Amino acid sequence: MAETAVAEHSSSVGQSMVWRLRDDARAVGDARNLARRALLLIGLQRDLVEDAVLMVSELVTNAVLYGDAPYELVVRVDPVEVVCMVVDAGAARPKPRSTDTQAENGRGLLIVAELSAGLYGCLPQGFATCPGLAGKATWFALPHTEGRR
Repeated sequence: MAETAVAEHSSSVGQSMVWRLRDDARAVGDARNLARRALLLIGLQRDLVEDAVLMVSELVTNAVLYGDAPYELVVRVDPVEVVCMVVDAGAARPKPRSTDTQAENGRGLLIVAELSAGLYGCLPQGFATCPGLAGKATWFALPHTEGRR
């Protein structure tokens, strides 16, 4: 299992939870479990939690396959939305690929784009768990309630 929360920050505006993930493929399952527990704890609707867990899984899989360690999972909560980020040290930015229906991979960012209603992206990001190390964060946002989609 991944390490427990290594950094938490709370304020009157919101809360951030950060976990350092393993440096291998086990990070995917760990991130799913961490995201599910954190999002259920904050009271996000169960169907949105399941969408978020799927998207986290896709982003961590991409980080492990195409990025560089270390990896972090960040969940930021504010009154309007929840933002989940996967941070890795790789320089290459993810790009959605068009793929045929028979392909076994290549749909991760398309799934994230669809489930987040286009509220996703990638940006330069420092690491909370490795101060001084720069990387990139691939992220998505979800409203607190499904009706806002």
